[in-house]
Amino acid sequence: MKRDEQIGKIKKGACFDIVIIGGGATGLGTAVDAATRGYSTLLVEQNDFAKGTSSRSTKLVHGGVRYLAQGDVSLVYHALHERGRMKRNAPHLVKDMRFVIGAYRWWEKAFYTIGLTLYDILAGRLGLGRSLPLSIKKVTNDIPTLIKKGLKGGIIYHDGQFDDARMAVTLAQTAIDNGAICLNYMMFNGLQKDDEGGISGVTIEDQLTKETYSIAAKAVINATGVFVDDIMNMAEPGSKKKVKPSQGVHIVVDSTFLGGRSALMIPKTKDGRVLFGVPWHGKVVLGTTDTPLDNAMLEPKALDEEIDFILDQAGQYLEKKPGRSDVLSVFAGLRPLAAPAHEGNMKTKEISRSHKIYKSDSGMLTVTGGKWTTYREMAEDAVNQTIKMAGLPFKQCVTKHLRQHGYLKNADMSTWDYVYGSDIDFINRLIEEDPSNVELLHEGYTFRKAHVVWAVREEMAYTVEDVLARRVRLLFLDARAAVEIAPKVASIMASEMGKDRLWEEEQISEFRALAKNYIL
Repeated sequence: MKRDEQIGKIKKGACFDIVIIGGGATGLGTAVDAATRGYSTLLVEQNDFAKGTSSRSTKLVHGGVRYLAQGDVSLVYHALHERGRMKRNAPHLVKDMRFVIGAYRWWEKAFYTIGLTLYDILAGRLGLGRSLPLSIKKVTNDIPTLIKKGLKGGIIYHDGQFDDARMAVTLAQTAIDNGAICLNYMMFNGLQKDDEGGISGVTIEDQLTKETYSIAAKAVINATGVFVDDIMNMAEPGSKKKVKPSQGVHIVVDSTFLGGRSALMIPKTKDGRVLFGVPWHGKVVLGTTDTPLDNAMLEPKALDEEIDFILDQAGQYLEKKPGRSDVLSVFAGLRPLAAPAHEGNMKTKEISRSHKIYKSDSGMLTVTGGKWTTYREMAEDAVNQTIKMAGLPFKQCVTKHLRQHGYLKNADMSTWDYVYGSDIDFINRLIEEDPSNVELLHEGYTFRKAHVVWAVREEMAYTVEDVLARRVRLLFLDARAAVEIAPKVASIMASEMGKDRLWEEEQISEFRALAKNYIL
């Protein structure tokens, strides 16, 4: 996945069938869909792939138990089927996770068992496992730290768990494998229009070289998440806002706070949301919040009250109560919720997570809303509607059964390397060719020099942040450890990319400034 080779292709001035703006889950999924149908496809992302919301999720591939409780059966049905497809098509990135709900009232065990049995029925043949009532003993075996006082048993159900940023990189690789061009650090600058006011192309600028390109396009898809309104205003000035950003915060703590391999689901917090404690790469992710915001930003910051809320709610259910000093990393993401049609007191948790598609009079299609689990369905819908809008020859969607790049069944998920799937053979070859690549970056983690070399050579990583935030995920797992090894990572990258000492120092300084937002 070499960026220079891809840029060489756009320099030839070819006209693309579809240009996609935005390199998060929706944009990358759309690039995979379009490319695998045989359309010439270009995707541009102003920063790194999944820099925004798509790397800041709860790490779940799920139907949405809460949406079922709200009566949104259609959303849950579609999400559960997409969950099954994600696991089937990328078994090296999506795995089954056991979720436990502790019952503290006499009626809860039966109530949740009935509801979650419906959840299983909706999943059909794509289900991951049966929901079952649990005895007190089995609940405490699964979640040893769960408060025992008043516990009357519990319920177990199954959902998917994954690594979001690694899935994004995999989607970019899959799109490129199928002929698409996907470029990070390529800023969308403006739309080109023909004499009748219809969109005929885009202007883009390489953020690494500052070179600009004029690209002809038969269709343009806006998949920029919380920033879709900005792009829609370029197509149709004065467009009504279509997105209501909502901030979700997560904190990461040591695995001992749950004490087992199962995840915890707290069905109702004091703000009416559910709270999850999810094992992830040897740590536990606790979250999330739902804080409405007026403005979108690329690097949102967790509010003190959001952090305190998560710690307080988790502490009400765990004997080992997490405190601020236990937080290894805290991260915030902005959900691009489809704004309600009319203003009112509707809470963000009540806004539908279904995706929305809008078409501008000038011929741009915008897709927004939705969630990670339904990225493939959103992409299929977006491409189907783009075909009609742009008059492209119809070609059937093939992504329901498309194996993603690196597809590997029965990957060993006990080590970090599982996220690479079959590509791990090439990373191991780097170590065989140069034994220095086996060097560990930090004694507490299994990340090696080879992982950084691979990220630069094959995964379009251009900054220390790209590597530590989205290629090996250490910033999200342990922000202090990430700061500790930033100089080492900068040195390896500088050697690979032919950069000087000044570049290294700037990268270290920028990463340290960024990491402050992830450390309490």
